[in-house]
Amino acid sequence: MAIAKAERLMNLALCLLGTRRPLSKRELRESVEAYLEAGSDDAFNRMFERDKDDLRELGLVIETVESLDGEIGYLARRDSNRLPPITLDAEEAAALGLAAKVWQQARLAGAASGALQKLRAAGLPEDVDPYEPHSALEPRIPVHEAAFEPLMLACRDRRPVVFDYRKANAAQPGPRNVEPWALECWRGHWYLAGFDRDRGAERVFRLSRITGKVRSRGARFTAPVPDVVTVRETVASWAGETADRSALIRLRSGAGYPLRAKATGVRELGDGWDELEIPYGHGLDAWLVEFGPDVVVLEPAELRADVVDRLRAVAKG
Repeated sequence: MAIAKAERLMNLALCLLGTRRPLSKRELRESVEAYLEAGSDDAFNRMFERDKDDLRELGLVIETVESLDGEIGYLARRDSNRLPPITLDAEEAAALGLAAKVWQQARLAGAASGALQKLRAAGLPEDVDPYEPHSALEPRIPVHEAAFEPLMLACRDRRPVVFDYRKANAAQPGPRNVEPWALECWRGHWYLAGFDRDRGAERVFRLSRITGKVRSRGARFTAPVPDVVTVRETVASWAGETADRSALIRLRSGAGYPLRAKATGVRELGDGWDELEIPYGHGLDAWLVEFGPDVVVLEPAELRADVVDRLRAVAKG
């Protein structure tokens, strides 16, 4: 909904809710600034009728009252438009209170704080304090990337963006022209899913690999936004979570605990090295590179070659 129309509907709703007697069209026109700028009476009448229908569709109960002299007036009685009381049990209130605490960014902190105050008024138990610093449950959604906030707003407003992105196996970043769909956090990292205009396909980008500023574009989306955006499933697939093969690696003793947790077999080699069998899927090469000299790929040969290529690219950068 356009901002101007939303403001006009809000002003009309406030007029109808704030009056104790029915207001005529003439009185409403004089009370709502946008109606004064409508021009002719016909233009005002059409605008008013559309606005009245829109408010009713949104759930506002508007009464039409005819006075003794035949003049039609309108009002929205408060008792007819009052929401039912909010009832929360202890578990529901605690869960919502914790959810309000999760966001730590400055832009969202105010909204979360206001939501928490409303939850307290609605029945958040006093013995459940999401702001207690020593609480056993301390939820967080960490966001350290500068790209998060502009991308969050671009996803909300459906605005294409341009940014420089460095792939894991590239020494230098390259430009990306993206229609952003959704942001999601997976295993401590934030990812953006969207339509890559230059490649003409859906892509997922890790925010920590975005360099420089995210710039908005004025154009509209050219590709349809899917009803369900599977960010986590896509990233999990790239990370080898859906692996159907196995890789054999050498791992330095006392290192690479995440790799050891995934291993289906471990054998001590001596001299400070172990041999591990790891589920092998798309993206395992990028993960292995993060362990640097503590990992040596034995097989398959194509995985070994991919890891070597990535290490060379990093060394050149």
